[in-house]
Amino acid sequence: MAAAWQDVVRDAAAVQEAAAVAVDAALLAGVLMRTGEQPHASDVVNYAPFTLLPSAVPRALFEQAYAVQQDFNLLVDAVSQNKEFLEQTLASTIKVDDFTARLFRIYMQVLEEGLAQTVFLGINRSDYMFDCGLDGTAALRQIEINTIAASFGGLTSRTADVHRLVLKVLGKTEEASHLLPNNPAEGLALGIAKAWELYGSPRAVVMFLVEEVQRNIFDQRCVENELWNRNIRVLRKRFRDVFEQGSLDASRRLFVDGQEVAVVYYREGYVPQVYDQQNWEARLLLERSRAVKCPDIATQLAGTKKVQQELSRPGTLEKLLPGHPEAVARIRATFAGLYSLDQGEEGDRIAAAAIADPDRFVLKPQREGGGNNVYGEELREVLEKIKDSPERTSYILMDKIKPQPALNYLLRAHSPLQVSKCISELGIFGIYVRQGQELVLSQAAGHLLRTKAIEHADGGVAAGVAVLDTPYLV
Repeated sequence: MAAAWQDVVRDAAAVQEAAAVAVDAALLAGVLMRTGEQPHASDVVNYAPFTLLPSAVPRALFEQAYAVQQDFNLLVDAVSQNKEFLEQTLASTIKVDDFTARLFRIYMQVLEEGLAQTVFLGINRSDYMFDCGLDGTAALRQIEINTIAASFGGLTSRTADVHRLVLKVLGKTEEASHLLPNNPAEGLALGIAKAWELYGSPRAVVMFLVEEVQRNIFDQRCVENELWNRNIRVLRKRFRDVFEQGSLDASRRLFVDGQEVAVVYYREGYVPQVYDQQNWEARLLLERSRAVKCPDIATQLAGTKKVQQELSRPGTLEKLLPGHPEAVARIRATFAGLYSLDQGEEGDRIAAAAIADPDRFVLKPQREGGGNNVYGEELREVLEKIKDSPERTSYILMDKIKPQPALNYLLRAHSPLQVSKCISELGIFGIYVRQGQELVLSQAAGHLLRTKAIEHADGGVAAGVAVLDTPYLV
């Protein structure tokens, strides 16, 4: 916590007043989610959970995260175009992880048929924590890169205004003026709009592919409204709607409910549970189409944990980004230790090390969406069980990052107001658009800070663990 807030954290009366103002400000600003009791209805909503105070973030590390984002855009795009790399990297994983295997089969089928898609849109979010060394200095360490359905770009566009007001109420007007403007919703819409424009059919629509249960609808609406403001029509459809209403014409243009679709923006499709046979067929239909998929299936595969681990091997980045030594250096500077659990001597050695000292590591399956990682004693138990089985190749190991905790209040509906020791995770949104082989747009598109109490090892905002936050640069 920045020294600036030390006087506030222990002042119960000031905290109580500021929290009441903060909740109303969040509701006014549209920092909203549907409720767990009525997840399909927008007539009863509540504020999305957030911190009372903005959290201190080292300015140098914040700037480093922004500076490397275009390099990550370039890298994700390069991986998505490299069939040989994806085949080799995922060879062991697809033998034991059915979900990755099914995605991979669609990927190969579409390549064999020949890609109809000529414009490619990437929206990713690279997530970092601040690793505190023994000497007290912090380093930026990448946790993961999300290449599908990277969320909260909408709500975080509205959170800084809430924190600005809170600081003013607490007499911190000067500090309030230092909070950075941040509008990822506008940035994400810029990428989608560029892809829509290059698709080249003014009557075509952007289709948000959405979940069956849409508690986080307002986050998506922020991006959606930016597109409507550009006079781009938006449809919201589920996989089952695509299965029932979707078709391709002779030139593989995608039509859903009679409307031509220029861009498919996935806010769904990253976890196995959402796929039944119909939904897999709908996914294949989408992938075979000319529509710009965000992401296309190759880019979703580029975001798997196994690819992340392989990228950290010496020499891999150089092969994928020849002629970009500065980008390679900037990317590599953010990597934490990542280790393969493939069968063989190297995997055996790493598994044994993790069983002997589980608190040094995090065990990660090939899953997105938060709440999937395994820590501590549970990590030891899982590895003991699978150490001699091919199943272990569906995981990777990563060094556990140890950030410096700080005090803050986590505001959640119907929860008591109490101070917590917290750690934060910084995400930088990136957008890129490629037409054929030409990268026509690539930039950072804003940031997301999420904070959680230290007793929660894993999980994001949608998973109900982390809360929205705003960086206060120190």
